[in-house]
Amino acid sequence: MLPFISGLLADSVHRVPRTAVYAVANSGTVPQALMHNLKHNQVLHARNLILTVVFHDVPWIPFEERVAVQLLAPGFWKVQVNYGFKNAPDIPKALELCKSHGLTVNLFETSYFLSREIVVPTRGAGMSHWREAFFALMSRNSGSVAGFFRLPNNCVIELGTRVQI
Repeated sequence: MLPFISGLLADSVHRVPRTAVYAVANSGTVPQALMHNLKHNQVLHARNLILTVVFHDVPWIPFEERVAVQLLAPGFWKVQVNYGFKNAPDIPKALELCKSHGLTVNLFETSYFLSREIVVPTRGAGMSHWREAFFALMSRNSGSVAGFFRLPNNCVIELGTRVQI
């Protein structure tokens, strides 16, 4: 991820004075939403947080251990939020805890970019068509990531990819 960020900093990408939070499952990879935002909107935020949420096999994670913050490059931070299996996930509250780690996040100037994959059934080799259609239906009906992590509805931007199966 660092070579990608270094390339961005060397490039003359237009910057906007807000904070962008890009959720990613693997903190070592570049979030798809970041790449889509650059490709389609051709803009980079002044403050970019690469967010990873980790659930641990303990009931509770205390607030002192809830977040870990690492500066990657000017304008880029890696933020890991830790939850136990009994903790209620709340990303905006967790981002407020970043202040004690030297990263102040103004929640009123923050946008949450989520990657979304839309499954599209296709005819041909692979599973039978009715199974692909059923899988696509289950995928569409799955729970909302934004709702699960209590992201404010008016601050979430989903950038997606259509995946043919």
